[in-house]
Amino acid sequence: PESAVEKKERLVSTAKAAEQNKDVKQGSKPKNIKYGLNHITDLIESKKAKLVVIAHDVDPIELVVWLPALCRKMDVPYCVVKGKARLGQLVYKRTATALALTEVNKEDVAKLDQLVQNFRTMFNEASSDRRKWGGGVMGCKAQHVIKLR
Repeated sequence: PESAVEKKERLVSTAKAAEQNKDVKQGSKPKNIKYGLNHITDLIESKKAKLVVIAHDVDPIELVVWLPALCRKMDVPYCVVKGKARLGQLVYKRTATALALTEVNKEDVAKLDQLVQNFRTMFNEASSDRRKWGGGVMGCKAQHVIKLR
């Protein structure tokens, strides 16, 4: 998002133009980083998020533990990074648990595509990291019961 200084400059310039009865042109839609769990969830569910960034040190962890599963289900690339304070710096807050990118400038599209490709292989498609329950080997008593049948 734009910082407080940038916002003030933008508002002052539009106010001066309106004061002089000039035609005030609405600028293009700003390309911001989206944050907030509810907002990010909506973006993922509507498949508007191009990349989701999740902090590793969220407390309680239950706040974000379901986000990777949702991202895999909706086929949205995600990554887990170190430090919610680092994510907070990007959005001018103290901390942020998760961020989402929806749009980027034209000159940065290639970089985003490269990041998305890397994160898909590292996180979305990494099935070895997910826990598998059970090894398909029955216990001693169950094996004897099946042998007797």
